[in-house]
Amino acid sequence: MARFPAIVILTGAGISAESGLATFRGPGGLWEGHRVEDVCTPDALAQDPTLVHRFYDERRAALATVEPNAAHHALARLDAQWPGDLLIVTQNVDDLHERAGARRLLHMHGELHSALCAACAERQPWTGSLPPGTACPHCGAPSLRPDIVFFGEMPYHMERIDQALARADLFVSIGTSGAVYPAAGFVRTARYHGADTLELNLEPSGGSIFFAETRIGRATALVPAWVASLLDNAS
Repeated sequence: MARFPAIVILTGAGISAESGLATFRGPGGLWEGHRVEDVCTPDALAQDPTLVHRFYDERRAALATVEPNAAHHALARLDAQWPGDLLIVTQNVDDLHERAGARRLLHMHGELHSALCAACAERQPWTGSLPPGTACPHCGAPSLRPDIVFFGEMPYHMERIDQALARADLFVSIGTSGAVYPAAGFVRTARYHGADTLELNLEPSGGSIFFAETRIGRATALVPAWVASLLDNAS
């Protein structure tokens, strides 16, 4: 492995759960009391835009009540201090990585604090409510929607992610279920290209069998310890 290995880190809902944000699928397959199919598909947006927009308004508002936790801060420290290539890929739509200070970061499933125009595809920062029919400031169409990747839509930044995985010496998955593709396949892509692999999770994920090592525990304990060890060994 290189002196400063290239690292790709995938984070999922488990890392933000310890800040108080709900994981994607709770008891009974519900997300904050809603079936995922009712709030996170193109059909749902077309059939009941009021419900979908209100749901993401509530999720956006909830961000103001939580703070980054020790795991977010540890990854931000790694981002700032790691001298080699590093990319954090998050499945989360919250802004906790950014608020902790991470910069080498991609949101593959979109961002709550962003609005997307369905007519012209322009994006812009958005922090307040987003009612259906809100006009796009770029083209004027009443077509702004949450900038969220719904089921059936292509995740963002896949070309950059694939390139990073192909160059990675180490792939680390944190707080993910291992059930949602294409992210669930990243470990196999990284292994195919020769990377070492590590999973940090509250329980073994659906893809644990593909990792060289799995460490079980809370992200707020596992991630700071792993980052400290990595940086100590690099010094």
